[in-house]
Amino acid sequence: MIATRTTPAEPLSAKILTLNAGEDAAAAQAASAAAKRAPRQLPPLTRAEIATRIASGQALVLKGPLVLNVTAWSARHPGGALALLHFVGRDAEDEMAAYHSDATLEYMRKYAVGVASDFDDEVGWKPLTPPIALGLVRHSDGIKGHWAREGRVVAAEGLVPESESALDDVVTLTAEQLEPVIVPAGLDRRVERTRSKAYHDLKKQVVDAGLFVPPGPLSGYGKDIVRYLLLGGGSLALFFGTTGWAGQMASAALLGFMWQQLTFVVHDACHCGVTGNWWWDRMLAMTVADWIGGLSAGWWCDNHDIHHLVTNHPEHDPDIQHIPFFAISVQFFRNLWSTYYKRIMWLDKFSQYMIPIQHRLYYIVLSLARFNLYVLSYMHLFGKKVKHDFFWKYELSGLAFFWLYYGSMLRSLPTWGMVFGYLVVSHVCASPVHVQIVLSHFACSTDDLGPLESFPSRQLRTTMDVVCGEDIEFVHGGLHLQVTHHLFPRLPRHNLRKASLLVKDYCKAYDIEYMEHGWLDGNRQVLDTLRDVANQLAILKQVADKEIAEKMH
Repeated sequence: MIATRTTPAEPLSAKILTLNAGEDAAAAQAASAAAKRAPRQLPPLTRAEIATRIASGQALVLKGPLVLNVTAWSARHPGGALALLHFVGRDAEDEMAAYHSDATLEYMRKYAVGVASDFDDEVGWKPLTPPIALGLVRHSDGIKGHWAREGRVVAAEGLVPESESALDDVVTLTAEQLEPVIVPAGLDRRVERTRSKAYHDLKKQVVDAGLFVPPGPLSGYGKDIVRYLLLGGGSLALFFGTTGWAGQMASAALLGFMWQQLTFVVHDACHCGVTGNWWWDRMLAMTVADWIGGLSAGWWCDNHDIHHLVTNHPEHDPDIQHIPFFAISVQFFRNLWSTYYKRIMWLDKFSQYMIPIQHRLYYIVLSLARFNLYVLSYMHLFGKKVKHDFFWKYELSGLAFFWLYYGSMLRSLPTWGMVFGYLVVSHVCASPVHVQIVLSHFACSTDDLGPLESFPSRQLRTTMDVVCGEDIEFVHGGLHLQVTHHLFPRLPRHNLRKASLLVKDYCKAYDIEYMEHGWLDGNRQVLDTLRDVANQLAILKQVADKEIAEKMH
């Protein structure tokens, strides 16, 4: 995503478009200001007109009352086209404020094509259902209004036939079919709108407190850099200074711990939270992830951006799609279509064997998760949709360097047993980061409350913090404060604790649960979730086996 460092000054876009609580005429003022500052007079667009344009193939996203046409931009969007497709027909003002710099927010006005005449400041915009959420994508024939069904998703049931359609089949989409299918009982649009407005006030508090500015010298990473050097230097010293098993395994352990710690730097940089400059942060992420760790930062960003936007949605969030090894919701028993991986997540025989014992194998599987990241990284880099640009070439060069240095280390070891031991130990010692990543989401809600749910409500419902002291925060790398991080992904890691105090005040004021648990309790809740899903699958299997036996007799 295009980014520049955020400063404590009030964002220009907030003066133009932010809908502040308590100002009844804010929507009208925002629309008027947008029209005046635009290079041309923006026409009013009714809900029916917006839906018709979307059905014809245009990617229209709302930013408050402004209607943006991002059809041409989506292919060049640094956060990926899918990130935009999830918000077609929806008001993404909150998400835009969370993920973009002030300069980028202002730049977005370039794509404004109208003002939504049906936008109501009291209850906001009643969102349409994005075609991607119906399992539909633009047809490859390029004809206006032609859609193809890429997969069967829950929201699309009744829209398309039960039988699987081929990707080449043309699907007719009407404006009426974009009306929300999922409207959960008890979800109040007025409440969600109030929380959304207050979120912008909360962001202004965080900005005014100077928390978007990296703290101190080296952006707060002074002690961290010393730690990385000690781990890396210690690993090399033991590797070249010892010949026995104990020394070499200690070297492998230190190398793994260094990879684990550096993963947090990659995470920060991919969120533009180190220098505040998108280009330099992306270069930093690729240097650390690819050249030192052998993983693709480009894949991480592509995957992780979607996770933040549709957190804990079984069909859309790739960070919880771990079939056949894990299922954190019974929804995964339905052979769901992954809109990210573009494949069916089959509950096949292997899944039916693994999931009933997933709570017992949880830590064992996660200890080897880095090997899976290699596969995902290389599938991304050599996939058909990746751009063969400078970043791609830099990543490939980095991966070549990684396997040169790491492969040379393995080849220099005297026995195959020691090679295997060094490989396993170094990767297992890098695995605590995987436990840390899933800890804040696996035990949280996976319910689909539809596009009516506001951004802050969704993030606070699907994310929890891990309580720890300031003296051991480096072990968690900022991922223990996931609630605040999900609300403000660009916030520098070292300022998350201070910002979390403001977020807790926000939650108290608007009656939203702020979930936080200790490390042991959090792990216990994750295991309980896995055990509960495992038991439900075991019961279903017993019932199915009994029915089969009865029919056979």
